[in-house]
Amino acid sequence: MKLSDFVVREAILTDIKNATKESAIRAMVESLASHGTIKPAEQEGIIAAILKREELGSTGIGKGVAVPHTKHSSVDKLVATIALSKEGVEFASLDGGKVHILFLLVSPPDRPGDHLRALENISRHLRSDNFCNFLKQADSAPAVIELLEDADNNNLG
Repeated sequence: MKLSDFVVREAILTDIKNATKESAIRAMVESLASHGTIKPAEQEGIIAAILKREELGSTGIGKGVAVPHTKHSSVDKLVATIALSKEGVEFASLDGGKVHILFLLVSPPDRPGDHLRALENISRHLRSDNFCNFLKQADSAPAVIELLEDADNNNLG
């Protein structure tokens, strides 16, 4: 499973500003909806499900990274997007730091294996300081996509 298989290229946000945890999640879900990946009528339900998941424990995993995610019956395949924030988002991260890289993942409830594999793939790449540093510097969706493809092809160590 490759990042480029499930990240919706058109929905990538490269500089969210003045964001809170909720507004960042909302912007990412709205971006997925505006590009036809999520039904607009399902946006609020998906946002609520992600925020409920956040109540169980922050998906801010440290080192400036968060991976908010949920399973939702309105999607029939894995969908994800990425948001970058130069100024950082308060996310109640495990290390207390602000988040600069957000990967948001929504998957169908009847495909838990795919959900776990996608989270594993995202996490594996985000453990690479190289990948994260390049991602933080990306200033356009094409630059982010190029990084994802390089990571998929093991060109970033």
